[in-house]
Amino acid sequence: MSKLFPALNFLHGADYNPDQWLDRPDILEKDIAMMKETKCNVMSVGIFSWSKLEPQEGNYQFAWLDEIIDKLYASGISVFLATPSGAKPAWVSKNYPETLRTTKELNKNLHGERHNHCYSSPAYKRLTGKINEQLAKRYASHPAVLAWHISNEYGGECHCELCQQNFRGWLKEKYQTLDNLNRRWWSTFWSHEYSSWSQIHSPGPLGEQSVHALNIDWRRFVSEQVALFCRHEVQSVKAFNPSLPATTNFHGVFYDYDYWRLAREVDFISWDSYPEWHQTRDQQALASYTAFTFDLMRSLKPGLPFLLMESTPGTTSWQPVSKLKKPGMHQLSALQAIAHGSDSVQYFQWRKSRGSIEKFHGAVVDHVGHINTRVGQDVKQVGVALEKLASAAGTDYCAEVAIVYDWDNRWAVNDSAGPRNCGIKFEETVQQHYQALWQLNIPLDIVSQRSDLSRYQVIVAPMLYMVNEEFAARVNEFVAAGGVFITTYWSGIVNEDDLCYTGGFPGPLREVLGIWSEEIDSLYDGETNQIALTGEGWEESGREYACLELCDLIHAETARVLGVYQQDFYKGRPALTRNPFGKGQAYYLAARTGGDFLKDFYRQIADKHGIAGCTSMRIPQGAVATARQNDGNTFIFVQNYSDSAMTLELAEENRALEPLLNVGGLKGHQYSLAAFGVEVFLAKG
Repeated sequence: MSKLFPALNFLHGADYNPDQWLDRPDILEKDIAMMKETKCNVMSVGIFSWSKLEPQEGNYQFAWLDEIIDKLYASGISVFLATPSGAKPAWVSKNYPETLRTTKELNKNLHGERHNHCYSSPAYKRLTGKINEQLAKRYASHPAVLAWHISNEYGGECHCELCQQNFRGWLKEKYQTLDNLNRRWWSTFWSHEYSSWSQIHSPGPLGEQSVHALNIDWRRFVSEQVALFCRHEVQSVKAFNPSLPATTNFHGVFYDYDYWRLAREVDFISWDSYPEWHQTRDQQALASYTAFTFDLMRSLKPGLPFLLMESTPGTTSWQPVSKLKKPGMHQLSALQAIAHGSDSVQYFQWRKSRGSIEKFHGAVVDHVGHINTRVGQDVKQVGVALEKLASAAGTDYCAEVAIVYDWDNRWAVNDSAGPRNCGIKFEETVQQHYQALWQLNIPLDIVSQRSDLSRYQVIVAPMLYMVNEEFAARVNEFVAAGGVFITTYWSGIVNEDDLCYTGGFPGPLREVLGIWSEEIDSLYDGETNQIALTGEGWEESGREYACLELCDLIHAETARVLGVYQQDFYKGRPALTRNPFGKGQAYYLAARTGGDFLKDFYRQIADKHGIAGCTSMRIPQGAVATARQNDGNTFIFVQNYSDSAMTLELAEENRALEPLLNVGGLKGHQYSLAAFGVEVFLAKG
């Protein structure tokens, strides 16, 4: 059973917008019948319904929503009930123009679009608080309502004068004095010291963008602002039933906000996943990227599952190319979420709109009005699969390896102005390291610099440019106690104020890594160097690998050299090191490499440090395995991301493997898996 909703197993459903069809009373009955046929048991309702719920200020109209919720519940379908703050009615913009956003170019927006509101606006907080309270009074104890769906995909920022005042107040609380702010911002640069708080303005093209500490503090402030607005919404609905949980749907690797901060305001994580499948024949890179985001969402609330709140059952209407899913891909994509810890598969949307920008966005029910379609039957297939997998609901995803992904660091490294402004590729680098481990079927968590490290054996921190000194101290303790720490070039460069460390890079990580980084060479596109592995005891000793884009010129102080550069004036200098530190080891990769090196490197790390994949079954190239566990049982999800069928050898130590979906052919110990196929094996004991 689900940890979040113990009365249920896996959730299957969609965003439902019945307010678009109130002139068609026959639609609801038809929809409920099709929901039952596709084995959907939950609907997200009311997400963009403010104008129907409150057509004029204070004029609340709930009769239509009463009917929807009551009829869904009578048919065994639960509800995630949304607060409608994501898009406001026109009367709000007309009566309260101060609620409209101001762009970074300092232009006031007109009414329109969604999330076109100022989080600082007292009027907007008051209006959203009132509609939320009215919803909570009426529905917080309704047996159909599983949880609150707070707003929808919070996004963007406002640069109005009220936001400037709040930003200055936030800075005053953080720094206390202007002298302290000027010192920590290094604002003597270009003589940009502030003599009054009123002189400080958000970064933008009309003013200051070159003080990096200002840039990152603005992003931190915006993250805090949206988190407090989310808290305001949660408090307004929980006043009437504190036990009813609340979530908001996240964007995955969204750039605007620090999701580690926003996650603290909700009871569980939900997110919206829209991979652009079939761009190339090889789906591995995209599947890995999507898996990373699933792991990130699960890791934002350790110990809890997350919910896949939105995905498309067909195409989207906003991606550059609206590509159809090939046969098998819908179920494979849906069950990838389950494999990484989701307790739901949900879609945007249930029924296609007739007009506006999402009228061609994929839906379970197309404009034809029935589910006797390829997409409709794909959704039904997933519903059947989730019922077969009911015993896996609420199971745990257990990882011994974690990757550091920290929004402060991400913002700072991308703002660094060097060493490679044509593409420093932080996000791609993190994905490369993740993919190398994912292809080895090693379970992974994602952590921030504030996360607990004690549960892991290996911590990987690619391009940890901005290092919190408290985190560095915990890394030292982690390695000294026997842990393995792996980091790369362009790490340990600045502190949390975005000021460079003095005394030698990688700053507070220098001792644990046993190296000094003297300078870093940027390579032009197409230019490469080579790394030759020289360390004894490494299977690939003597092999050479290409490196590109960034090559760190380091001195091995206490570290042992495992690989050296082969070209240019730094030929023979260390490119890969390992430093014994206490009972553990710390590795430093001095250059950006390709996936071939990383896969070999992490395979040897796993072998040397006893990190096992989630199964001993041999997984063919093009496929990957992920597992969830409970009570001695392991559910192994084998996912084929290739466009060719493959054969699995069902050998899992001494445990029998029982296929739960039975989608392939079993002959002896061989199991055939179709192109874009997925099977879940139960291994007992």
